[in-house]
Amino acid sequence: MLNSREGKRVPEVTFRTRQGNDWINVTTEDLFKGRSVVVFALPGAFTPTCSSTHLPRYNELAPVFRANGIDDIICLSVNDAFVMNAWAEDQQAENIRFIPDGNGEFAAGMGMLVNKNELGFGARSWRYAMLVRDGVIEKMFIEPEEPGDPFKVSDADTMLKYINNAAQLPKRVTLFTKPGCPHCSRAKKLLGEAGYRFEEISLGGNGLSYSTLAAVTGAGTTPQVYIEGQRIGGADDLAEWLVRGA
Repeated sequence: MLNSREGKRVPEVTFRTRQGNDWINVTTEDLFKGRSVVVFALPGAFTPTCSSTHLPRYNELAPVFRANGIDDIICLSVNDAFVMNAWAEDQQAENIRFIPDGNGEFAAGMGMLVNKNELGFGARSWRYAMLVRDGVIEKMFIEPEEPGDPFKVSDADTMLKYINNAAQLPKRVTLFTKPGCPHCSRAKKLLGEAGYRFEEISLGGNGLSYSTLAAVTGAGTTPQVYIEGQRIGGADDLAEWLVRGA
């Protein structure tokens, strides 16, 4: 039975982290003392749900968390420092602090260390998220004890709603581009100047082709800009949309 530890202090653990060529010890006091911190723990680096959904959304919403009084966002997994550093670089999650719980001591202290032998993982952390203020756990969102890898309550949006249900979310922006396209560069510049973060999907990479572009967007030219699922169009269309919005 996985039980909440709300109202209790986090376990006292020293994490072995790697910065450049040096081993750096980081304690729970270093991470939590006098600070408001969101922690999300997950079964493993590079695993599907963790890489595609759990981590990216926390990274995306990090500026909103900080605007609502959160000092840091920590991703914690029972992996060693080398694996966590490689995952951080792969994900380009510049807003997240990756902490390796290599021996599972923190997960065990939280009562969240589980057996994943059937997957060949050994002992891993159960998936959960928590809000910690000055070392005391204020709120926990623990995934239900179901087969597989449930992901229902430990997501970034659920945590943000708890902290501030009225928090303003950033718009989701996707940009289809192709290498060497001046209009694509202009669209990216326009979005940057307007303060929009965006996901860029470039043709020619990972098998993406004009056929893919036409099938998804109904257009054969780049760029194609989508904001909150609405097709805006090319760079000129985006410029007009931004003027109307302003």
